Amino acid sequence: MEFTEAYKQTGPCCFSPNSRYIAVAVDYRLVIRDTLSFKCQWRVVELERGSDLVVQLFSCLDKIGYIEWANDSEYILCGLNKRPMIQAWSLTQPEWTCKIDEGPAGIAYSRWSPDSRHILTTSDFQLRLTVWSLLNTACVHVQGPKHCSKGVSFTKDGKYAAICTRRDCKDYVNLLSCHTWEIMGAFAVDTLDLADMEWSPDDSAIVIWDAPLEFKVLIYSPDGRCLSKYQAYESGLGVKSVSWSPCGQYLAVGSYDQMLRVLNHLTWKTFAEFMHLSTVRGPCCAAVFKEVDEPLHLNMSELCLSDEFLQGNSVELIVFPFLKDVSEGHFRVMYDVTEVPISLPFQKPPADKPNPKQGIGLMSWSKDSRYIYTRNDSMPTALWIWDIRHLELAAILVQKDPIRAAAWDPTCTRLVLCTGSSHLYMWTPSGAYCVSNPLPQFNITDLKWNSDGSCLLLKDKESFCCASVPLFPESSEYSSDD
Repeated sequence: MEFTEAYKQTGPCCFSPNSRYIAVAVDYRLVIRDTLSFKCQWRVVELERGSDLVVQLFSCLDKIGYIEWANDSEYILCGLNKRPMIQAWSLTQPEWTCKIDEGPAGIAYSRWSPDSRHILTTSDFQLRLTVWSLLNTACVHVQGPKHCSKGVSFTKDGKYAAICTRRDCKDYVNLLSCHTWEIMGAFAVDTLDLADMEWSPDDSAIVIWDAPLEFKVLIYSPDGRCLSKYQAYESGLGVKSVSWSPCGQYLAVGSYDQMLRVLNHLTWKTFAEFMHLSTVRGPCCAAVFKEVDEPLHLNMSELCLSDEFLQGNSVELIVFPFLKDVSEGHFRVMYDVTEVPISLPFQKPPADKPNPKQGIGLMSWSKDSRYIYTRNDSMPTALWIWDIRHLELAAILVQKDPIRAAAWDPTCTRLVLCTGSSHLYMWTPSGAYCVSNPLPQFNITDLKWNSDGSCLLLKDKESFCCASVPLFPESSEYSSDD
């Protein structure tokens, strides 16, 4: 892997959907950088000016709180948390500007529509959701949205939107056409306090789940028919995370009881239940990779000087730079393959505080829907990788520090994670390995893939860099030295 130099950032950073650009918030400035220039750096091509990396520089009216690209990568919006407004910019027409101000109603969150020509804003206190057109001055209002940043989902073809609303102490789902933005229908859902919803990948169903106080997962058809109601248990905190597989055949449900349940799309029944125990015992076919520090040792037993060199040259003491690193106790980070049984670090959440750190708080499917990773929040240093094809645990990655972020390669079965250290950690079905970041004082706290899987965006507290990722080989053995 090759890394760029570090660049300043004070907020969100993200790739454009076409992977061509990176948008970076630096206080009130929005900096658009070209990823092709990064590739020139990786090829050791000298640039005439450092500013060649910057494609556009936009100045907002206040500090940028969040940014979001339009699907066509031509427009980008900036949310200003300290002002009740958002600003949008165009990469192809730098002179074009857009400012949306809701006045006293405020703007709690905003997002793009699938056609990249409309912006949806949610006002403070969920008073209304407004659809603003960039083509004309028309706008459409939806009263009483349930949430600010959640509760809105678009079909994969971009034709329809589902928006959760609440009125008369009842949750509803409104279906809108993304062409005319007219409400095509609405139906009530059997939830106590709707948490979120999402269209299935094939747009044939909508999954809705309730707030943690009650375990309830509902599957609805677009016409409002309830296809299934799933409730694993009645007492205790319920659903914490839900995720469709990319193929649309599986629905993963993570809950506060530290279990992952997988439903099939034919009968909507569970066909797999995976437990996250603090002690993993056999029989178990999973590979357990434990992060360890290996001291650097210098073997000088075979180092000698020839007689000719001693007779014809004066001998001086030479101190190699890397000897200093060894003497100061430097280590190499690597994975050690551990046998079961193994006990994982476990943190018992306090019983007298809300929102306990337990249950499946992080999970995601691989591109081919064969694997899914999970993190039990009461064991934050362990990442579990499950094989759905064989319905078994494939691997456990045990880190020294809590896992901050993890993401699958969008093109192949490769997983990358970070823990707030200076290293990247990768897993493939062939094995796991560690990659050291060469930038000094750069601790990776977050990461994102671009859409073609060739580049990683790595974030530190006040800077970011990019890393080129080699193409995934079909068959290879990895080691910690790669």
